[in-house]
Formats: sequence, structure tokens, C-alpha cells
Amino acid sequence: MVEMMTLLSQCFLHKKWHNPQSHHCIWYGECGNSTKIPEKKLNCNYTGPPIPLPDQEGQDLLKDLCPGLVYGDNRVCCDTQQLKTLKNNIQIPLQFLSRCPACFFNFMTLFCELTCSPRQSDFINSTDFSAFNKSTTNVDSVTYYISLAFANAMYNACSDVQAPSTNVKALSTLCGREASQCTPTNWIQYMFDINNGQVPFAINPNFTDVPIGGMTPMNNETFNCTQSLDDGSGPCSCQDCSAACGPTPVVPPVPPPWTILGLDAMTVIMWCSYIAFLMIFLGAVLGAWCYRRRMVTSEYGPILDSNQSHSINSDGDATCCETLGERFENCLRVLFSSWGSMCVRHPLTVILTSVVLVSICSAGLTYMRITTSPVELWSSPSSRARQEKDYFDQHFGPFFRTEQLIITTPVNASFIFSPTSGGPDIHFSSILNITLLHQVLDLQTEITNLTAEYKGETVTLKDICLSPLAPYNDNCTILSVLNYYQNSHEILDRKIADEFLVYFDYHTHFMYCVSSPTALDDTSPMHEACMGTFGGPVFPWLALGGYEGTAYNNATALVITFPVNNYLNDTEKLGKALAWEKVFIDFVKNYDNPNLTISFSAERSIEDEIDRESNSDVTTIVISYVIMFVYISLALGHINSFRTVLVDSKISLGIAGILIVLSSVACSLGIFSYIGIPLTLIVIEVIPFLVLAVGVDNIFIIVQTYQRDERMPEEELHQQIGRILGEVAPSMFLSSFSETVAFFLGALSSMPAVRTFSLFAGLAVFIDFLLQISCFVSLLGLDIKRQEANRPDILCCVKLSEGQQVKSEGCLFRFFKKIYAPFILKDWVRPLVAVFVGMLSFSIAVVNKVEIGLDQKLSMPDDSYMLDYFGNLSEYLHTGAPVYFVVEDGHDYKTIEGQNAVCGGVGCNNNSLVQQIYTASLLTNYTKISNVPSSWLDDYFDWVKPQSSCCRYYNYTGAFCNASVVDKTCVHCRPMTTTGKQRPNGTEFMHFLPWFLSDIPNIKCGKGGHAAYSSAVDLIENNTDVGATYFMSYHSILKTSSDFIDALKMARELTDNITQAIGPQNKTYSVFPYSVFYVFYEQYLTIIYDTAFNLGVSLVAIFVVSTVLLGFELWSAVLVSFTIAMILVNMFGVMWLWDISLNAVSLVNLVMCCGISVEFCSHIVRAFSVSTKSSRVDRAEEALAHMGSSVFSGITLTKFGGILILALSKSQIFQIFYFRMYLSIVLLGAAHGLIFLPVLLSYAGKPQYLF
Repeated sequence: MVEMMTLLSQCFLHKKWHNPQSHHCIWYGECGNSTKIPEKKLNCNYTGPPIPLPDQEGQDLLKDLCPGLVYGDNRVCCDTQQLKTLKNNIQIPLQFLSRCPACFFNFMTLFCELTCSPRQSDFINSTDFSAFNKSTTNVDSVTYYISLAFANAMYNACSDVQAPSTNVKALSTLCGREASQCTPTNWIQYMFDINNGQVPFAINPNFTDVPIGGMTPMNNETFNCTQSLDDGSGPCSCQDCSAACGPTPVVPPVPPPWTILGLDAMTVIMWCSYIAFLMIFLGAVLGAWCYRRRMVTSEYGPILDSNQSHSINSDGDATCCETLGERFENCLRVLFSSWGSMCVRHPLTVILTSVVLVSICSAGLTYMRITTSPVELWSSPSSRARQEKDYFDQHFGPFFRTEQLIITTPVNASFIFSPTSGGPDIHFSSILNITLLHQVLDLQTEITNLTAEYKGETVTLKDICLSPLAPYNDNCTILSVLNYYQNSHEILDRKIADEFLVYFDYHTHFMYCVSSPTALDDTSPMHEACMGTFGGPVFPWLALGGYEGTAYNNATALVITFPVNNYLNDTEKLGKALAWEKVFIDFVKNYDNPNLTISFSAERSIEDEIDRESNSDVTTIVISYVIMFVYISLALGHINSFRTVLVDSKISLGIAGILIVLSSVACSLGIFSYIGIPLTLIVIEVIPFLVLAVGVDNIFIIVQTYQRDERMPEEELHQQIGRILGEVAPSMFLSSFSETVAFFLGALSSMPAVRTFSLFAGLAVFIDFLLQISCFVSLLGLDIKRQEANRPDILCCVKLSEGQQVKSEGCLFRFFKKIYAPFILKDWVRPLVAVFVGMLSFSIAVVNKVEIGLDQKLSMPDDSYMLDYFGNLSEYLHTGAPVYFVVEDGHDYKTIEGQNAVCGGVGCNNNSLVQQIYTASLLTNYTKISNVPSSWLDDYFDWVKPQSSCCRYYNYTGAFCNASVVDKTCVHCRPMTTTGKQRPNGTEFMHFLPWFLSDIPNIKCGKGGHAAYSSAVDLIENNTDVGATYFMSYHSILKTSSDFIDALKMARELTDNITQAIGPQNKTYSVFPYSVFYVFYEQYLTIIYDTAFNLGVSLVAIFVVSTVLLGFELWSAVLVSFTIAMILVNMFGVMWLWDISLNAVSLVNLVMCCGISVEFCSHIVRAFSVSTKSSRVDRAEEALAHMGSSVFSGITLTKFGGILILALSKSQIFQIFYFRMYLSIVLLGAAHGLIFLPVLLSYAGKPQYLF
């Protein structure tokens, strides 16, 4: 920052000299003005002996600034005015370096010896003079002989000193270049360079450790940063002195992968297990086959008549459970038979009652709220991240909204800049060409001038932007390299040159500012500021991209960020911000400049694109459902002959069945809307698919069972349908109730998306079942009466000529009965089911390799402008999101102990908050923390020091007096005493803190806290105590979901350690990390547990319900649950093969998979359990023949056509999480339900007892 270096003509300490008469001065007092910097004075030439300071003020200043020169009568080579000049000129270095006493002591020694040493003539030689008056000359140039050992010691003590408010090292501000490029010699050369804009005369340092030409180099005593000073000051902190830190932290070793013989252990184990299974299984099959060849002909027998009544013969010694199961089965059959008969006898009553109830429930849709907020969708209000976000928002305000541009260029305009001050040539990339910079500035200016309309009001960027110095400075924060030039074309073009050379221009200013972004003066003759017009710094790692290390001149991208205020509960102001963002998006979308390639994002962009994506996929979804609807309507009909095609058609019944399915969805949405539970896009998109799968399957089972049934003699229609419903409704009840219970238990999940889906899905499935056994049965009865009356479908008012009603089996049923079922269950085919065990083994081997997270690119449409932005974000940006380490209300900052537990300077604990974050930043790749934290507490201590000009007040009024004010009535806040130089505590701490937080940084005091910390400290109890505070750092660049997850995990681990270190034993507060992305990624910390819990609870629910509804057949319930578990495990195998990550969306699909799998399995198992055939094979064949065709036509074919259409979606999330997963669910469910399960039942099904 500015006067930083006016350090010349003054400063501090030296070894005691014993014979002052043997040395002489080279100057004394101040004379004429400098020709280089007219506002600064030159020293008067004087070669006499040192002179005692004439007044008390001078002696006090000498004691304060250069205590090492205080000796005897204080004979020195400077007067009181020179000491005053010295004090003024060391203000900025004092504020940055005094946090490390040894560093500042050595620094002051350099300048005190130069300015006042009575031994000046030993190491300073005056080389040029100019006339001041007739009797006095000015000293225009000197050579300062400095020991190289002293220079190295001074540099080593200062090289690690931090500047807390800027998250960089202090030397980046004081050395004129990046701290990593600063050396002992170029630092001192820079401070003494007459061209730096601060030095009024030339000081030429000569570094040598041996005398030269009679000159003895200045080599006073120095202290290293680990030493205490003679005045009692302690050693520097670890943060400011790496030598004080002890051993460098070591990253914990990454656990080696679990291997066996160099191969993945799980893969080896599952291969071995599968091979062992094959050997045992095939051996058992072969042995059984040989045994049967000798004893019996075959286990396989012909299927009995398909119309035989299904009942268990309970004669004989059946167990208690079997007897109870038989009675329960009979009760269900009687109950549903009576119910079905009643529905057919009173169709209008049932239908009208259903319509009324559906209408009442669906009316709740008028209260429907759709949640599109990502926070509400992915983060539970009770989750830790959500509570921490709410705490942060309430105490410090919500995290600002971000509008950002990433600008590159296709133009090849790179060039070489040759500095006239010496040094190597500097390569500048194309994007830093001045012509392109002017074009970018034009674009930036156009954006800042954009206006929007909101409720008749004009909204500008200034109305909504972040202005950290408001109301004193209302300029908007714009993080752009063009703010190095104050966003001005004129300053960008400014240069100092002659006819031969350019000495200073935008190149030199750029190189200075990227090294010292907080500078208020670039120390060139142009005296341009690097600080932005908004009063804050623009750090190069935030405004540039595509460079290596600190070679900012090689940046290939410019990053321009417009932070905009966010609002918690102010919808008016938030509406204005949203309106301006919409204009911003439209403007940049339509901006055209062939020289610039722009990717961009606004805060509302993701939500806008998700909404657009949902709207764009409406057509795809509608086509998908239309295909399923058409198929259902056509497939329900069983055409006996071409002549009766119109009569046998069941299009109207199919449409009614579809409407019942949709009505159940509407009822579920309406009921929960009454309660006030908001919908999500997942609910709207997934539940119709789920309920259609479940509902259509049940519809096909009812209709096709009737079509295959023959009415008994003397049996009326209502009795026949009642009997049919008694046969199939228990199976429907089994599947629907299992799914309902499983879904409702899934609502125990802490993930809002999963919980909401489970609630809506569970209720929709159960309502669908109730409507199907009531309203649909009544409609079926009416449709059968129409068919028996020979009336055509749809045009039921027309009566055709009577014809003979002929019933025949459907093609699909005949295929399953005559071909498919016998083939699958042949003795030589059944062993091939071992393939499913191989699939299971493979899936178990890769289940832990499924990626966790959701790539944000997948949530965008294929044609979204955000895809380019996300790509450039990963490619060019060098710094991740800000991370705030929040100390909750309760910590006592007014005590020394409380301060030491948090701060990072001298005397602070080695395990303090700041120190632990600093240590974490040394392990960036591991901790994901890239910077040391900005510490308001450390900057406050520097600001309040009595040596500093920052903290002053008007002597008469007691009001705060800013450092830039020139007024003799302004006095220092604290006395220049030993006590005054210590940290403030108690009431004194709170007395000055509000002044610090309201002080605006200026050229005299760069430590003012208003810009950096005004929102970081929550003052409570009328400014008499400190509440919650935060310390800000940055994450490293995070590119993948695993990076974000690791960053959150490591930040929490760090703050847990900090909480343990700083808090009392009975603490009621803690330290927590907060970053804007935490609420979205916290779910992945527990996604494995959530997945296991949700799927486990669903399986347990299915097992329990199946056990009861299968007549307490425990083993049958085990087989159902086992098959469903296999389907779920195989889904993980598909997810690994098809690059589908595990997240909330895929978890919802897995929960849905669990429900749909019940449909594939439960009907087959129940048909097997009630079959009266003698052998397992026969019973499995009969179950597959009767239920397999309904399951295949009701679920598999219905879904298959609709799913294929989803592949045409523009949405990547639809293609991956819906098309790929839905297709896998249907194919795996069909394969296991129609192939694996019947074979499993034929081998391990519960045997039938016939006595």
C-alpha cells in the first residue's frame, strides 16, 4: 500500500557505540524539497559530530522509534523533525510487520541506522548534493553499505509475516512483487529505489560483508523470528514464522487399496465365491439328475388345467403357521369376493362415491406448492449444514449472489514486454493485450449500466450490488483486473515515456498490482492505486485464470465477478435482484464480439435452466405416457375374432384404468398439499411412472384373469367377478401394501427429496389399490355387461346383431403356458440360472466403486449456456469458494486467554483457531484450504497499537478521528507506555472495537476494518460485547463431486479440533465451517448410510408384509425379499457399468425399484404358494404361466415403450437417471421375476403337502 516505502530518511536501532567522537554525521535536519517528489523533504548536508536532541518531544520519539540509539545525552545525526518524518513514513510497514517483533526490530534497525545513527559515516557515503541556500546544501544521493548477513537476517525474520485482512504475506505489499519472488536484496533495493514514488533522494544499497574503500557495512545485531526481544516481546507466532512451527505437518498416508495378489480384493473374493458356487451347484444338480434317472422319470410333470380352482389342501398334519395361514387366506378370499360382488351389483354408487372422494382429495392441488429451491430440495431443515447456514445468514447476512463472466479470446495477440528497469523480458498472453482489455472494459461498463424493470421501478446494478464501504463509497464491488485501472479507459492508456522508451504503462502497473493488490499507490510516478474503486483489493487469483503458479502475466482468461446483495426475507429487494439478473443473462446471451469468447453465470441461472429443462422435457414425457396409454388401452382387449373386434376391444376400460391411476396420483398430491407439504420436480416426474407400473400390472391381472375364467353354472356376473377378485386381490393387496409400507418407512430418511417422494409414492400406491378394487371393478362389470350385450366399445349405445360368444386364450398367455414356462423349467435349462448368481457376484464386487455425487453439468439441458461456464470454471479458475470459520456466540474475546485461543500473532496459542487454519493451508491438497484466514482480531491488535496512527480520537469530544484527518486535537487511543503497547482487554477492548469496524482503510492506515470485517463481527448488547464472528479463507479449486465432499469433510474435521482446543470444558458454543455449497454436498457424507437404511427398511417391510399376506409362509417371504435384494444389488452393478452416480436422484430411483420389484416377484410367489400341483417344478410352471403373462404385459411391455422415448430427452439428467435407470429397473425386474424367481422356486420353494 502506499507510503509504505517512504521509509527512507529515517529509522531505528544499533549496537552501542562507545566513542561517538570518532564518527561523524552525513546529514542533520531537513532542507529543500525533493525534485522527484516535491511534497517530501531532502536532508541537509552535515559532516560534524552527532548532536544531542534539543527537546523532550525528540527524545520521546527517539526512545519510541529507535530505543537502541538512546544513550547518554542522546547524540544522534537527526533532529526532531526527521524523527517525525520517520514516524509518519513507517506507518504502513508498522501495521504489517509489527505483528512479528523480531521482524519489525530488524526492519527499524535498517532505517534508524540510516536516519539517525551517530556512526553514519562508517557505512553511509554521500555522493551527490544540491544547493539549498548560500550556506547549506541538500543531500541528493547516498550509498548505504549493508552487511549481506544483516539483509538475510532481516528478510528471514519477515518472510513469513502474514497480512490477515488480505490472506497474503506482508512482503507482497512491501516488496513491490509477489512475496515468493522477493529476496533480501531486491526487497531493500525496492524500498530505496528513487523510482518507487516514495523515496525523495537516491539511496544505493551496497551489500557486502567486508569493508570496502574504508566503509564498514552496517551489521547491527538482529533477532530471528523465534527469539524474544530485550524489551520482553515474545517470539513470532508460527503463522508469521515457519521456524517457530516445529516439524512441517505431514499428510496422513492414503490407505492402500485392498488387494489380493495385486488384484482388487472384492473382485478376487467374488470370483472365487462364484466359482465355488458353480462347482457346488452344478455338482448338486448333476447328482440329483442321476438319482432321478434311477428312481423316477422326471420331476417335471404336465401342467394341470388352467381353470382349476386354486386352494391349499390343509388336510394332514399341517403346522400351526400353515393352519393360521390357510384361515387368513380364506378370510381374504371371502372378504374380497364379497367386496367385488358388491361393487358389480352397485356400480353407479361405487363410481360416484369414488369420483366424489377423488375430487375432494384432488381439490387440495389448489394449495399445491412446488419447491424448486435447491436448498429446500437437497438439505433437510434439521441437517447440520442447513442449521449452520441459517445461523450464518441470521448473524452475518446471507452469502452474496454471484454474477460472473469468464472471458477468453480466439485471437493470437500475445506479446513480449521488456521492462526498462531491467530484468528479464515478460511474456503477456493474448487476453492481456491492451486492445482486448479496452473491449472487455466496454463490455464491463455496459453491464454496470444495465437497467431492469420491477413493479414499475427501474433497477440498476447500484441498487443491488455489494458496496463494502457504503455509505461513504457507493461504488459496486467488481472483481476484475480492470479495477486495477479504476475501470477507466484513460488510466488504462496512461503511460510515462519519451521518444525512445516507455518507462511506466499498463504493463508495469499490472505487474505491480498482481503482486500488491492492496496497494493504494503503485509507487511509480503515475501514483495509480491498485485497490478497486469499491475500496477493496482485487486478488489476481480471483480475477485471472489459466496460468501456472504466480505467472499472472500468462493468464489466458479474465474472470469478472459482480457480487450482488442477497436477502433472507425481503422479497421486494430479492425481486429486484432477480429482475436485474434476468436482464444481465439476456444481455450476455446476445452479446457478440468475435474477439471475445464469453461463458457466464448468474445466481438464478441454475434454477432457471432446471425450470427450462423441465419444460423442454414435457413433450418427451407426454409422448412417453401417450405410448404407454395407447398400449394399455389396446392390450387390455382380448380379440376372439375379427368380427367381434369392436365388441371385444377394451379401449374405454383401459382409459378408465389409466384415469384411475392418474386420480390416485392427484389424490396423493392433493392430500399432502392440504397438509402443506410442498411438491418437488422428482415427485411430479417419477411418481406417475411408479404408480402406472404398479396400477397397470394390477389392471392386467384382474382383466386377464377374467378373460381366462369360465363362468360356473348358475353363477351370475357379480358372483364370478367377486370370485375372481377373491383369487387375485390378495396378491394385489400383498404387492400394494408391501410397497406402501416400504415407501412410508422410506420417509424416515433425512433427505428431503427422498422423504417427500416416499410419502407421496406410498399414499398414491395405496389409493390406487383402493380405487382398483372398487371403482375399476365396477367399471369392469359394466364393460362385461356391454360386451355380453354385443355392444361395441366406446359406442356402447349401438347394439350389434347377436353372435355366439366364444372365449379363447390370449396369444401371450398361450405362449407363456405352452412354450415359455415349460422351456424355462426344463431340467437342462434351470441350471443356467447360475448366470444370475454371476451377475450378483459381479455387482457385489463393484458396489463400492459406484461414484458418489452429482456432476452439476448433468442437471443442465444439452444446449445450456451453463455447460460452457462449468467447463471453463474447472479449466481456468485457481481458487475455490470462500469458507468462513464461524465462532458461535459465547466466546470471550475480552480476556487474554480468550484472545490467545483465537488469534494468530505474538503470544497466541500454538493450537489457536487462526494457527490451526494456517497449518491446514500448508496441506492444501489434503485439507482443501488454500489460504491463511483473514483475522479481524489480529488486524484489530495492529490497528489499536499506540505506535500506529490508526486509532485516534478527538481530545475534546472523544469521537473517533480517522488517520487521514490532520488535526492537532486528535490523540492516540492508547498511551505510549509498556501497558499501552499491550493488547487491549476488558472494557477497553470493546471501547475501540466499533471504531475499528467502522474505520475505512486509507493511505495512512491500511488496517481499517470497515471493508474487510464490518460484517465479520456481530456486536451485541449495545456494542458492549462480541457475539458470533467469522474468519474467512478460501477452498482450493474444487472440480469434482468428490473434491467438494472432501472439502466439507476436512473443514468439519478441522473445526471440530478447533472447538476442542479453544472452548472451556462446559462450553455451550462451537466453531463450524460454512461455505455456500455445503448444504448441497452434506447429503453425500451420509449417502451410503441413507441408501443402506432406506433400502434395508424397505426390504424388511416387504418381508414382514409378505410373511403375513402369504399366509405366514416365512420361507416364501424370504425368497421374495432375497430376489428383490438381488435386483437392487444388480442395479448397483448397472450403475457402475453405465456411469450412474449415487445421489438423491438415484436413491429415489432405487427406492422406486424396490417397489416395482415387488410387482415382478410377489404375484409369482403367491401363485406358487396357492398352487395345488404336487411338485415344485409344476407349481412354479403354473405360477409362471398364470401370472407371468400379466406381469410381462402389465409392467414390462407397458414401461418398455415409454422408457425408450426418454432416451430422446434433451436433459442429461433424464437420459442418465431416468432412461438408463428405468430401463435397468424394468429389464432386471423382468429377468428376475420371469426367469430367476420361477427357477428358484422350483429348486427351493416351500413344498406342498398333500395327504
